[in-house]
Amino acid sequence: MGREITKVGVVGLGTMGSGIAEVLARSGLEVTGVEVNEECAARGRGHIEGSTERAVRKGKLDEGERDALLRRIRYVTSLHELADADLVVEAIPESLELKAEVFAQLDKITGPETVLASNTSALSITEIGVHTTRPGKVVGMHFFNPAPVLRLIEVVRTVVTEPEVVTEVTAFAERLGKTPVVIGDRAGFIANALLFGYLNHAVRMYEQHYAGREDLDAAMRLGCGYPMGPLALLDLIGLDTAYEILDTMYHQSRDRLHSPAPLLKQMITAGLLGRKSGRGFYTYEAPDSPVITADGQATESASEGEARPVATVGVVGTGTMATGIVEVFARRGYPVLLRARSAEKAAAAVAKVGKSLDKAVSKGRMSGEDAEATLNRITPVVEFAGLTEADLVIEAVAEDLAVKRAVFAALDEVAKPGAVLATTTSSLPVIECAAATTRPGAVLGLHFFNPAPVMKLVEVVSTIATEPEVLATGRAVCAAVGKHPVRCGDRAGFIVNALLFPYLNDAVKMLEAHYARAEDIDTAMKVGCGLPMGPFELLDVVGLDVSLAIQRTLYDEFREAGFAPAPLLEHLVTAGRLGRKTGKGFRDYTQRAS
Repeated sequence: MGREITKVGVVGLGTMGSGIAEVLARSGLEVTGVEVNEECAARGRGHIEGSTERAVRKGKLDEGERDALLRRIRYVTSLHELADADLVVEAIPESLELKAEVFAQLDKITGPETVLASNTSALSITEIGVHTTRPGKVVGMHFFNPAPVLRLIEVVRTVVTEPEVVTEVTAFAERLGKTPVVIGDRAGFIANALLFGYLNHAVRMYEQHYAGREDLDAAMRLGCGYPMGPLALLDLIGLDTAYEILDTMYHQSRDRLHSPAPLLKQMITAGLLGRKSGRGFYTYEAPDSPVITADGQATESASEGEARPVATVGVVGTGTMATGIVEVFARRGYPVLLRARSAEKAAAAVAKVGKSLDKAVSKGRMSGEDAEATLNRITPVVEFAGLTEADLVIEAVAEDLAVKRAVFAALDEVAKPGAVLATTTSSLPVIECAAATTRPGAVLGLHFFNPAPVMKLVEVVSTIATEPEVLATGRAVCAAVGKHPVRCGDRAGFIVNALLFPYLNDAVKMLEAHYARAEDIDTAMKVGCGLPMGPFELLDVVGLDVSLAIQRTLYDEFREAGFAPAPLLEHLVTAGRLGRKTGKGFRDYTQRAS
């Protein structure tokens, strides 16, 4: 087509539509905003004036730029004012009937070359487009909220959208300073399709009392580096909006994992919509306030007993996780007994800790005296009997249940009465380790994250046999070494892996279906959702073999069809493409290294 877009219409000036109008006007475009009546138009104007006033206060606009921007937007109440528009972006509520009616009217009012775009986040562009005589010129332009801030735009093509329309709209998005990704027409597109399955899974965890709201949110913020936890994010999005998106996705995919958790419907019925109503999963100072207030529903440990005193800590293992945990406790002043299978392995493990401490000294994070004192608190032992004085023993050996059970059986014979025994497993059943002892009530999971000296999160896993004071001891000792403990039950994946890996698996399935490129999926999740890494970047870092093993564990435990590992993931592992560690995974790193 090649023509330049200069006149743009925006239908609907709610939060999303007013944000889109502001983005367009910031780029120098003449914008016509349409609302159903003068009152709604005035409200839309208020949104834009308030947003641009905040931008001036923050130094992102000057007064002159703001005045010019505001002059470029006119507010009307008739679609007929869009007759000469080059592009119209619809941003009305998520109702197929309403959108179809608007597009049918726009089709009659605008010129034959006008491109009609919908900002829908989940509805079918194809179903919207068939209500016009020009489905080839109908496309999705899914902006993300807040539109003036977030850079991602999902450009959604249908099977009949003209290629030149896609090219033109993509170039236009870039002209707006946005990052466009081009995708096909399916429920949720990229970002929502991957995000909302994860959010729904978190709601089910909360609904089942598997983990509390603060623990769920802290786990994903601290364990994955997400900007917000899932329940806090749902409150921000709005539970009613989330329900509509999930329901639309479910009716297209028939995937049970997209079926909205019953708790969502109950909360919506009760008027608990999130921030906008002042209460959702959390309670807020006022409607639309981001400030959370105490509501008496915080996840506390009333059922926990009094923590046992821990003076000496034992660690079994010499790998990266084991030496990291040794360093964590030794740096906090605990005498640590490091058990290795041989004197040579013990010496190498202590040397590894020393190397890490030297690095901290060189970066000015600790003094040489403190590093030496830390190292002197570590005592290597070869026999399990060397752990008899430990008040807490943490097993950090290979993720092999038979090996772990053997370690716990040996610890059971030597550990003193009252000692707490912990496993660092990331996915195996803690109760299996406990069952290898005669003291299952003294066993719990302490899942540290790698690298242990850096990552603040520890998942504290209680089994059906764990005694209350043992759980309290685990939480207390984590806090004592500067970690953030989150409590959960004993089932595959605990919190972080159980939420993270199905999302990664869904991304692989999306790639496998040729719906979008790996690069575009990664971009959508980083730019649209603020995640630190895209799913394929993360899979390559974690290792595809590790990811597959965890996904199989989740599927074997829950027997959920949606958790079945993506065939593409299995094929790549079979082919030896395991990610960064082998040079090839979803990307090829061999050329970059040379």
